[in-house]
Amino acid sequence: MQEQFIKYLKNKSKNNTSFVDEMAGVLDIGYDAAYRRINLKTNLSLEESVKLAKHFKISLNKLFEIDSPDHIVVELPPLPKNEKGLEMWFKASLQNVLHLTKEKEAEFIYSGKDIPLFHLLTDSYLTRYKMYVWLKDLNEEMARTKISFDDWMKQIPVSLLNSAIELGELYKNINITELWSDNTVTGTLHQLIYYFEAGLVSKEVALKICDDIDLVIGHTEKMTINQSILETDRENSFKLYKCDLHVLTNSLMIVTPKQKVFYVPFTVLTYFKVEHEETCLLMHDFLRKQMSNSKLLVTAGEKDRTLFFNKIHSKIEITRQRIIREDAMTFL
Repeated sequence: MQEQFIKYLKNKSKNNTSFVDEMAGVLDIGYDAAYRRINLKTNLSLEESVKLAKHFKISLNKLFEIDSPDHIVVELPPLPKNEKGLEMWFKASLQNVLHLTKEKEAEFIYSGKDIPLFHLLTDSYLTRYKMYVWLKDLNEEMARTKISFDDWMKQIPVSLLNSAIELGELYKNINITELWSDNTVTGTLHQLIYYFEAGLVSKEVALKICDDIDLVIGHTEKMTINQSILETDRENSFKLYKCDLHVLTNSLMIVTPKQKVFYVPFTVLTYFKVEHEETCLLMHDFLRKQMSNSKLLVTAGEKDRTLFFNKIHSKIEITRQRIIREDAMTFL
């Protein structure tokens, strides 16, 4: 196990001169003593392992992965159970990806069962509505009071909205690749009809949310054609694939020249964070295969691209008319 641990530390080391010197400095021991530990002639103590883990910024849970190739360790985020918790979730997400804006080759690959978070965090009715829905699912007290979206929107904390918008702005500085299907927007439209029919969203506001969804799709189409994130001075790429073969999952993979990490959702706004190298490689390979079996809409031809976006706009219009007429939806 120590041999695998030392190899892992060497890969994490940024010392361009001597790994032995770096290890000796961290453990406050001599060069020869550090050399003996690296060459397995002396065992690392638990205290020394903790010091090394802190220095190289790795979790000691990684030791479990190193010694048990058939098991992996995942990280869980805090569950946002109220407005303050949701604000902290946005801020924590911001810190998790802030450093990626400094890496030109960093890329997000998103498997979009639903509209990706990247598109939702703006100063809009849609953003406020999505936060309302998340909190309705997570906050038992809010669910019991049956507060409507129209009423909740009047008392939304400014700091909560600002933290959401700040995270949305950050995503504009990263290369984005997304996979969508014909049903990527359907879940959001279903959800809107549900809350409208339950009397928790007024007709006027529901129609404004439809308008916001329309704007998101129109903006996404422009980014798809331009192959870039719009409204930014940086040249960050945007690629959209239409996937017909596989079921999409709302999974996010972050790819940098040094590391791959992916996030797998399992409840509302909660996810498993996976850094296990071999598992990340498998996930990355799977996403690449999905792309190879999908249509890159910028090269698929104007007809295919136009049909795809027109179909989504048509679903939004049917939802809009359903809200106006209060009849049954027919597009599902």
